[in-house]
Amino acid sequence: MSKTITFSFRSSKYEGTEAKETFTFENLGIDEEMDNNLLKVEIDKLFQEWVSDKLNISYSIVIDEENAYSSDDSQ
Repeated sequence: MSKTITFSFRSSKYEGTEAKETFTFENLGIDEEMDNNLLKVEIDKLFQEWVSDKLNISYSIVIDEENAYSSDDSQ
């Protein structure tokens, strides 16, 4: 018998915005014998992807770094 995991979310702000789905570890490509710390990281990643897909969310993060020295600083 394989292990299962259930992902679910519900918005407290937007009524009706919720989902719940159960997967086997095999469906998700997770090794049942994986180290617990690695398992937690993998499940968290899969959950975030699942929620983003359910809510049809796309996003980007841009980090813009300025040069350490401006042209006035270099001599």
